[in-house]
Amino acid sequence: MKASWFLWFVFVCALTLNSGCGGGQQSREAARRSDKSGATAGLQFNASEPQFAADDAANRKFNTEAYDRIVENPFLSAKQNPLSTFSIDVDTASYSNVRRFLNQRQLPPPGAVRIEELINYFTYDYPQPEGKVPFSVNVEVAGCPWNTEHRLARIGLKGREVQLEQRPLSNLVFLLDVSGSMRDANKLPLVKSAMKMLVNRLGENDRVAIAVYAGASGLVLASTGADNKPIILSALDHLAAGGSTNGGEGIRLAYAVAVDNFIQGGVNRVILCTDGDFNFGTTNQSELIRLIEEKAQSGVFLSVLGFGMGNYKGSTMEKLADKGNGNYAYIDTANEARKVLVEEMTGTLITIAKDVKIQIDFNPAKVAGYRLIGYENRMLRAEDFKDDTKDAGEIGAGHTVTAFYEIVPPAQPVPGSDVDPSKYQKPDELTEAAATDELFTVRLRYKDPDGQTSKPLEVPVIAEEKSFDDATDDFQFAACVAQFGMLLRDSKHRGDANFDSVLEIAAASLGPDLAGYRPEFVELVKTARGLKR
Repeated sequence: MKASWFLWFVFVCALTLNSGCGGGQQSREAARRSDKSGATAGLQFNASEPQFAADDAANRKFNTEAYDRIVENPFLSAKQNPLSTFSIDVDTASYSNVRRFLNQRQLPPPGAVRIEELINYFTYDYPQPEGKVPFSVNVEVAGCPWNTEHRLARIGLKGREVQLEQRPLSNLVFLLDVSGSMRDANKLPLVKSAMKMLVNRLGENDRVAIAVYAGASGLVLASTGADNKPIILSALDHLAAGGSTNGGEGIRLAYAVAVDNFIQGGVNRVILCTDGDFNFGTTNQSELIRLIEEKAQSGVFLSVLGFGMGNYKGSTMEKLADKGNGNYAYIDTANEARKVLVEEMTGTLITIAKDVKIQIDFNPAKVAGYRLIGYENRMLRAEDFKDDTKDAGEIGAGHTVTAFYEIVPPAQPVPGSDVDPSKYQKPDELTEAAATDELFTVRLRYKDPDGQTSKPLEVPVIAEEKSFDDATDDFQFAACVAQFGMLLRDSKHRGDANFDSVLEIAAASLGPDLAGYRPEFVELVKTARGLKR
């Protein structure tokens, strides 16, 4: 035992001295030496080691948060562009990040407001799927509250629920950023609390490893059975922040450990907790994305949990989750950690379908034009729909996914569609299907979690004349969330939307919400209204 303690001390010292030259090789050696019993590994990390305790206060002086610019989806003519294709998105990070801004009495930057993630933060009462399809498809069409001349169509998916006792065994690797920028109370301390919540929900046959990275990466805890919870929790307790951020090396190490302990038919996932400020080693966003794309081929999925403020890099983390066959959430409070890792544990960990794509085929006889609200960075070409090499989003157990289309009825002008016709061709003749009552057809393609070939699904939708007032509470509430996002972004398509109407409709359509997320939304709308005046 004394020899193992001495070897660990030598290893940690080598990481400290060699973080810029050779540290990566040592990390890979650590991964290969991962002891699957792991029973004492949690006691072999001293938080006072210098590479995790270096003073890095300078990193916290400036606000360097970064978000991609969002170019809103335009209205399109259904005759000229009958097909609308996009990848699903179950991420919720934008909502909790917007909440953080508003709770600090600040308006979020427009690039931080991704409307689809605001909508998908909330769950909706969609029915469970039937048969072998892993999710149900649900469509509701009603009047549009911000433009009475238009219609609003809601497409909702509901993933098959998996009861906790039926959850497959888990092989988890916590990849934790312990660099100096993670020192604040809402960063590493909150990370440790969040991971403890998850550990306490695991079964005795699940396994956890803990990898960390700062200037160098290291394996703090080899893969350890969750029946040894005190050892896992102790390893988390001993973590401290300091140094620069070599995320690329940490990613390589975490995936190596996950592959070494791979559970066939189980949940194999890396959970990355970071502020996204990669400033050492592999720092280029495109290189990090290529690295994640490569590692995703191993069959190991990725969850990205964002923390903190001031240097938060939401754009980078969203892209890593997208390319890592995973999901992305922003943890701003202990309550949010509980929501993501306890209340929604099976959805966060268990993927029931991957590369899920949606294609809407609009009937030009019933639809003059349309606009997809949100999902700007999830748009696909029509040709990508059946191309199984094109990556798309994943859906977890019990997850709901919602998308809205604003529809322009026939004989109404389509905003921005004044285009001269082609000199060389005419639009094709309409088919017999255009003469039916079908408004559009929802097409989906998805793969099983371990599959390589997609499966098709098709649902025709009949035109409805329902008013917005007659729509379900879920429809009305979700439409309020969409309006809220458009108001925060000063969308040119917001029409007659205003905070007062959002408040009125949202307060009347809260429905059963024991966790209180919808009433909290109403309070956020009030805050935003005050800041916008």
